[in-house]
Parts: sequence; structure tokens; C-alpha cells
Amino acid sequence: MFKHLIKLIWNRRKKNSLFLAEIVVSFMVIFILSSFLIFYYQNYRKSLGFNYENVWVLRYSNPPELKEIDSLVRYYDQVRNVLKSAPQVKSYSFSGGNFPYSNSISNSNLDYKDKSFTGVNVYSIEGDYPKVMETELVAGRWFTAEDSLNKHKPILITKTLSQEMFGADNPIGKITGKAEKEAEIIGVINDIKSDGDYLPSGNSMFSQLKPGDVKWAGRILIRVSPDADAAFESNLYKLLSNTMKGSSIELSHLYDIRASRNRQTTTPMLIFAIIASFLVFNVSLGLFGVLWYNINQRKGEIGLRRAIGASAFAVNRQLVTEALILTTFSLLIGVFFAIQFPLLKVFDLKSSVYFIAIFISCIFIYLLVFICALYPGKQAAAIMPAMALHEE
Repeated sequence: MFKHLIKLIWNRRKKNSLFLAEIVVSFMVIFILSSFLIFYYQNYRKSLGFNYENVWVLRYSNPPELKEIDSLVRYYDQVRNVLKSAPQVKSYSFSGGNFPYSNSISNSNLDYKDKSFTGVNVYSIEGDYPKVMETELVAGRWFTAEDSLNKHKPILITKTLSQEMFGADNPIGKITGKAEKEAEIIGVINDIKSDGDYLPSGNSMFSQLKPGDVKWAGRILIRVSPDADAAFESNLYKLLSNTMKGSSIELSHLYDIRASRNRQTTTPMLIFAIIASFLVFNVSLGLFGVLWYNINQRKGEIGLRRAIGASAFAVNRQLVTEALILTTFSLLIGVFFAIQFPLLKVFDLKSSVYFIAIFISCIFIYLLVFICALYPGKQAAAIMPAMALHEE
């Protein structure tokens, strides 16, 4: 039977070319969309590595009249006293401009023996940072005040970076970098997804802010109690404004910054999904029309099959099977192009993401063609032999 169907398809290859092209294009669109959706979903399932709830971000600038380091240190000591005295402030930490969801980039290379890791995300923080962000320590310890006196610069790294650098070996106490850039690993924390819920965590390291570094830190991360409301926020802003005279300050919520960062990621994909949906809908109408047209052109053939004893079910099955076989030929072409994505590292996603997307796209296309072929096949099966032969 299949040999006979393939022969029929081959004899109508010119008329089936449009069908083939529509399936290949639809498959590629669904494949690309599925790849990104799977990529986002896999990242979304992973832990954030910190808690953004009830964290406020204070952006500040240095007062122009203060130039000396000692003056700035005393100035920000007053800010610390204000934050300590605020009843609903649980903890705080000065931070560089690179913090979770900040859209700010601070990268560096991290070397260990013959290994070199580029594009490592660098966070400059204070010792109370784990209380503010509620990050989880996997091994080692956090920064202490005495670390600023160490010969080597103390750093913490994320779990994935530790595994890539040292494998199963204990990273604590290892010296990274060269010459004046040598640093000692004192702790390992869980990976953090700083670019949003849908993007990977990436490799990260944490360095300690010294007292004099507050002049360029520019941010204070503040964890407040859950009952902190708009009234407290207004009072805190007034207190800080009165204390930080000459500075421009801005208070925002990490929850809102996260939502904005996620929108930057999902909006382009949502637009692409809408466009893909319209395309698939139009292709569905096209497939339905092509199948309907082909059936109308084959009334004589269908009538003859019915006249020699073929049942309505057999006719319906033949037409649906023809469509699925033709779909298989189209998918073989589409899969050939899709396999090039992991080989050429297009979009730089994991190979498993592409293969799952190929499987999902094939299932989707088969279901789409089956549904589009089902009704025309049913209509063909209802053709009366006498009427079809009479028209011929």
C-alpha cells in the first residue's frame, strides 16, 4: 500500500511542491520558537540563588564638595547610622553597580594554572550581603573585616564556576590570577540568576568592598521587613535625603526591577510567538485549501475506487496517509536544516534543547497536517461513485 501511495505522490510531485514548502517553513518556525521556549523553561525551573522579596535599592552619587577618602568614609558612616536606626531595615550592604537584575555589566577574567575563564560576572559587595540577598553558602565562609588586610584579595565564586575550574577538588584556599591580580578563594555559593528568571546564571565571583571603595560603589541594597509600607518608604527617603545632602538619591524595589528585566527577555519572544501563530494559522488554511483542491481534482479516481468496492473509511485513510507521508518527506528536509543549529552553534544553546525542539516540532506538524487532512478526507469518502463517474 505504501509503495502505491508513494508512487501516487511522485506522479503528483509538481502539485505537491507547494505543500512541501509550506510544511518545511512551518517546521522551521516552530522549531526556532520551541528551542527558545524550552531554553527559557529550563532556566525558569532553576533556583534563583537569592531572595529578591523585600529588597530595596538605593542609588546615590557622591557629594561634589567631598573629595577626600576620609571625608567620604565619615559621610557614609552617617548613612549607615541612619539605616541601622530605621526600625524596619533588617540589613544592608553597599554594592557596586552590578547587582541582580541591574542590567549593568562588570566582567573579568579568572585564571587558574593553565585554565582561563573569560566573562566572569563580578559583584563588589560588603560582608552583610548574604543577609540582604539571602544567598546560600555551599562551602567556605563570607568576607570579614580582617580580609582587607590579607596578602591575597579574597573572593567567593559560584558553584558551577567552582566545578568548571576545580572539578571535584576543594576550591577553598586556591590562589587564582597572576602577579598583582592574585586572589584567594574563601567561599563558594549557589549559582545566581542575575539576568532574570529565564536566562542562565553564568559564572560569577564576589569581591569585597573596602571602606574607601564606597566612593564609587553607587548602590546600597537594603532588606526591609515584610510590613514595610509606602509610609515607611517615604520616611526613609526623607531621612536619607536629609543625611545625604548634596547627593542625588533614588529608591527603588528589586521586585519591580526584576519584573522589568523579565519583560525585556519575554517581550521579543512573545512578539515572535504571535507572528509564528499567525503564520501557522495561515499555513493551516493553506494546507486545508491544497488538500481540498487536490480532492476536487481527483473525484474521478475516488469515484472509481468507490465503484470497485473501496469503503468510505479506506478512501479517507488513503488521503490522510498520503498527506502524512508527504509531511514525512517535508520533515526530513526540515530536520536536516535543524540539525545544523547545534553543529554550527546557532544561538549558542545546548544540543539537548535543539533535539527536544525537533521532536516537539515534528509532533506538532504531524498533528497539524492530520487535522487539516481529516475533514477533506471525510468529504472525499462521502463522494458517490455514480456522481463522480458521471462528472468524468
